[in-house]
Amino acid sequence: MAETSEGAGKIVTAAILVIGDEILSGRTKDKNIGYIAEYLTNIGIDLREVRVVADVEHDIVTAINALRARYDHVFTTGGIGPTHDDITADSVAKAFAVPIDVDPRAVALLLERIPKDQLNEARLRMARIPEGATLIENSVSKAPGFSIGNVHVMAGVPSIMQAMLDALAPRLETGRKVHSRSVAAGLKEGDIAAPLGAIQAEYPDVAIGSYPTFDPVTGFTTTLVLRSRDEARLAAAEAAVSAMLAALKIRLASD
Repeated sequence: MAETSEGAGKIVTAAILVIGDEILSGRTKDKNIGYIAEYLTNIGIDLREVRVVADVEHDIVTAINALRARYDHVFTTGGIGPTHDDITADSVAKAFAVPIDVDPRAVALLLERIPKDQLNEARLRMARIPEGATLIENSVSKAPGFSIGNVHVMAGVPSIMQAMLDALAPRLETGRKVHSRSVAAGLKEGDIAAPLGAIQAEYPDVAIGSYPTFDPVTGFTTTLVLRSRDEARLAAAEAAVSAMLAALKIRLASD
């Protein structure tokens, strides 16, 4: 699953699987995708796909098996709380065809925060871990996530997910980081499309994205984002883009 790119080193890929009816209904606005995407980019993992599925066992199992076969890492968020609709752990166990039960390691972690006489059946659901899984520590509420194979199961609450990701990160296989540069074009996309395409053809190893914005006062403008694992090629492409923009502004001003 890990790829290689000539002159760029190993490429490690990932997907995010967001689980929860509340996301699909719009009741809860996801705050995890962007955070995880930026986090992974910074440590050298390429996020390639994001899926959102309902709290339906078949859908979760199907998505997990598809994504874990395609990518080096799969990060799930949501569905590991104490209520009846928190079925992620059971679904992951089913996807890997392993048993699931209350894990003494997870119970010990819960007891660091919850008095023993309050560790009821509902709270013990948060200690059910698939056989063979490694726990992901949770410094916020103590209820752990877990990793099994290349699937990393985390909470949906952003502060807890972030704590889990920090605990998990040192264990992750990573690749060479992608570097990026942003260039404010100061022009409309239609003005720069043709010369920008020529630069992209000259630098196929540098991803160049064009992102238009609209301001009611100044009108349309564009920001160009260049991304590459090779800093020298990135710098050369940025210089080419800057030169192109400067020349184009002079020509448009004289028209």
